[in-house]
Amino acid sequence: MEYCYECGTKLIIKECYNCGIFEGNVPYCEKCNEFRFPFFNAAVSMVIYNKDKSKTLFIKQYGRDWNILVAGYVQKGENLEETLKRELKEETNLNALNIQYNESKYFEKSNTLICNFVVIVENENFKLNNEVDFAQWYNIETAKNSVMKGSLAEYFFLKSIRFL
Repeated sequence: MEYCYECGTKLIIKECYNCGIFEGNVPYCEKCNEFRFPFFNAAVSMVIYNKDKSKTLFIKQYGRDWNILVAGYVQKGENLEETLKRELKEETNLNALNIQYNESKYFEKSNTLICNFVVIVENENFKLNNEVDFAQWYNIETAKNSVMKGSLAEYFFLKSIRFL
């Protein structure tokens, strides 16, 4: 963040102390006399496995021809688990039996902190909404070669294998 989101003044970097505890060097607006902590979005993504963890579900969206994970932005008032359950239901009509945190990663292109989870679902009978173009279950070995290379989906999927 280079400019104050309230007044537009160029920010300086200033040492920030909160109740005597050093918070670090933080952008500061001299006109507003306020520290301006960075804003970013929060989202969840999920590596979805069937009950026996032998298959994973990838989707395709927005006319793109590559496999990704079910994901969505956290809405005001939601926690991560609520967002996960809502997005899972909206996009696939599946229900989670078990949810386990996997890992998080900052995605600069959309200024988003993505929190990834491993989700075990009760059955394989997905029903897609209009946000999702295509979905398919893949066995684990096939999935390794089917997910978009170099993507966050691939990164999170490969990390999730440790839970199998």
